[in-house]
Amino acid sequence: MSKQYETVIGLEVHVELATKTKIFCSCSTEFGGAPNTHTCPVCTGMPGSLPVLNRQVVEYAAAVGLATNCSITRKCKFDRKNYFYPDNPQNYQISQLYEPICRNGYVEIDTPSGTKKIGIHEIHMEEDAGKLIHDEWEDCSLVDFNRSGVPLIEIVSEPDMRSADEVIAYLDKLRLIIQYLGASDCKLQEGSMRADVNLSVREVGSEKLGTRTEMKNLNSFKAIARAIEGEKERQIELLEMGRPVIQETRRWDDNKESSHAMRSKEDAQDYRYFPEPDLPPVIISDEWLEEIKARQPELRTEKLIRYKKEFDIPDYDAQIITSSKKMADLFEATTALCGKPKKVSNWLMVETMHLMKEHDMEADDLKFSPENLAKLIDLADAGTINSSVAKEVFEKVFLDDIDPDQYVEEHGLKTVSDEGALRSVIEQVIASNPQSVEDYRNGKEKAIGFLVGQTMKAMKGKANPGLVNQILKELL
Repeated sequence: MSKQYETVIGLEVHVELATKTKIFCSCSTEFGGAPNTHTCPVCTGMPGSLPVLNRQVVEYAAAVGLATNCSITRKCKFDRKNYFYPDNPQNYQISQLYEPICRNGYVEIDTPSGTKKIGIHEIHMEEDAGKLIHDEWEDCSLVDFNRSGVPLIEIVSEPDMRSADEVIAYLDKLRLIIQYLGASDCKLQEGSMRADVNLSVREVGSEKLGTRTEMKNLNSFKAIARAIEGEKERQIELLEMGRPVIQETRRWDDNKESSHAMRSKEDAQDYRYFPEPDLPPVIISDEWLEEIKARQPELRTEKLIRYKKEFDIPDYDAQIITSSKKMADLFEATTALCGKPKKVSNWLMVETMHLMKEHDMEADDLKFSPENLAKLIDLADAGTINSSVAKEVFEKVFLDDIDPDQYVEEHGLKTVSDEGALRSVIEQVIASNPQSVEDYRNGKEKAIGFLVGQTMKAMKGKANPGLVNQILKELL
């Protein structure tokens, strides 16, 4: 009988914080920018330059810690991690080894067999390194220090995950918490959220952990899932052949769907950590912590419970709307203006989603205001415009955030509910379509649909459909 194996996975997640300036200097953290333009003597490691800690970094780190049930270290300090690499300008990185800001937390994820707690070992603050660009043409490597000194938090999980699905659920949960806090945009494709996967396999029932490998270079949820499956199979294959798994760092190549060894951990460099001499310890007082706690926003889990009670919208809608903070804010602000949660939810779930897909947009790219969506819902609700006109107007709101009241007025889109005017148009339609009239009178109910269509066409889509049906039936 073949052996049964289980996968044991822990993650190190790096998140770039959404501060305007870097962790130890006042250079911009904006993504992009010409190489080496967001730099100064501090973040390029010039001799004699001194770091000054950005207070906002500590606040974001503590906020993430509170939201992930961590205990906050009241006196935390920075350490120097020494290593030589071309993108590391000082030849050391300022990080936290001995006294990280947050410890012993957890987040809960949903799995097919119920909720599961994933432990968080610690969260620490550190600075990012620069970026190496390998130039194939010139056969050389260039370094861009724009990213050097951008503030990061590193969230180190316990090895509590057992499958790619659990890893994705955990990352999704972290991403939403951090986005709701406004601490980072967590865009994997821009590198503002990066995950390194530590994975080992062991026989089911065994308490002892297998030898783990670490995989880097994962910049999408799909790549992470594929890398986990690939590495699991590779390790099982080695064990089945009676060969050892070597502890090493591997690089995942998503195009080839395979990984290759980068460096072995056996002779891992000793980082010679020691307390950072240029930065005093960070003391987090009771008052400061209370201030950070008081600013914590309502997170997604709390929103879902409240939406159920307050707005009575379907669970599925609530799940989709709260899966992006931008969408949740839009929903709440529009509902506050028009007081019609179910209608707001429908416009977001159906038309908005449809147009987002058509224009290949994320929820964060939405530009229209709650005011204009609320006005549109009110216009459609009052019957001032019919549903097909409402959709046409909404597309303008979606793309250019136009004022629906003004647009409907200027383009003469109001529904015609003048019975006299409608009656004369309908009489003409009946006169021009004797065959359909005949069919209807012979019991073909569907024939009336054609006549309604012809009337709407004659009225350029602006007739009140209910009234058209009523008059048609009466005249027929």
